[in-house]
Amino acid sequence: MNNVLAILLAGGAGERLYPLTRDQAKPAVPFGGIYRIIDFTLSNCVNSGLRRIFCLTQYKSLELTRHLREGWGLFSGEMGEFIEVIPPMRRVHSDWYLGTADAVYQNLESVLIEKPAQVIVLSADQIYKMDYREMLAWHQRHNAEVTIATLQVPIPDATRFGITDIDPVTYQIHDFEEKPQHGHPVLSPFGENMVSASMGIYIFNTDVLLEALREDAADENSAHDFGHNVLPNLLHRRRVIAYDFRDLNNKRVRYWRDVGTIDSYYESNLDLVSVLPELNLYDTAWPIRTRMHQAPPAKFVFAQEGRRMGVATDSFVSPGVIVSGGRVHRSILSPGVRVNSYADVDHSILLPGANIGRYCRVRKAIIDSGVQLPEGTSVGEDPERDRAAGYHVTEGGVTVVFEAHD
Repeated sequence: MNNVLAILLAGGAGERLYPLTRDQAKPAVPFGGIYRIIDFTLSNCVNSGLRRIFCLTQYKSLELTRHLREGWGLFSGEMGEFIEVIPPMRRVHSDWYLGTADAVYQNLESVLIEKPAQVIVLSADQIYKMDYREMLAWHQRHNAEVTIATLQVPIPDATRFGITDIDPVTYQIHDFEEKPQHGHPVLSPFGENMVSASMGIYIFNTDVLLEALREDAADENSAHDFGHNVLPNLLHRRRVIAYDFRDLNNKRVRYWRDVGTIDSYYESNLDLVSVLPELNLYDTAWPIRTRMHQAPPAKFVFAQEGRRMGVATDSFVSPGVIVSGGRVHRSILSPGVRVNSYADVDHSILLPGANIGRYCRVRKAIIDSGVQLPEGTSVGEDPERDRAAGYHVTEGGVTVVFEAHD
């Protein structure tokens, strides 16, 4: 992997995750208590031996930049390792990043300086566990010029993905079909009664990438996007191969999430506290790294049976949390959260620094970072009352409480 450069696309606005992305980029949104979404792709890189990384940022990137600086300083410059945060610098034209392909195009000079044989392009806002060494070996074994990682999904789910048409012998991709609605998508050669969806993970031979991006930049009609423009234009001119994603979770269902909506974010988080969650965070062979804050151990106080009990069941409890005479069930408590006496929190996600006042009742909710719930507040029990209070309520019935800006 020493001759491979990783480029993480971390500039997306994450509009469907609003209001969690109101003040920060989607890759910086907390996940699973102590993590940020970007930690999963970065951990895949480090665990795969990829230690030359460009992280292309754009939208509200301060929190993300701080997280990378303070939590990912494990690369050795003496060994040629790095993680470089690159905001738009308008080197080649006067616009900000216009799309995923344009973001890389604007940094071609930086790519050329590194002289990689291959470039792997990754999204910084997906959650999965994958060994990129296996994908690179597949790329080289099949003499590919471009390799696209694909995920097997059931036929009914094809309407949510870009579906690939793959040769069953050579694994060469002949065509893409974006979110087919006709009910008869092209079947996958990798699994019976499945289709292969693009995961937005690509390996390019560097010369092919450079040529493709320069051509795309010259096309005034292009949206400058890898999935919609660059790759379809390469299909019939270059050897574009499909790689079947191998999930390191080794579970019944392959785990890959883009947590693109509040509802999917909520469900993916709450699954983690299950007895047998779909995503295994306790695999010491494939650790998920993050920035660890200096914080004391979690603390549970008041054990007055029949009055108030500081207790949490079926939950994640992060460092710095104090459950002070409140009850928590099937919830995720991020660093620095406080649950005060007689409060009752159930099936909820409390983001860093949230403070739940006495006698509060919180159900099926996300309490944003730093929110102070006043004593006796009820959240998640009456959607109309929540909306009237200025909270955000999703189609799936998840209430998000966030601080209003002045």
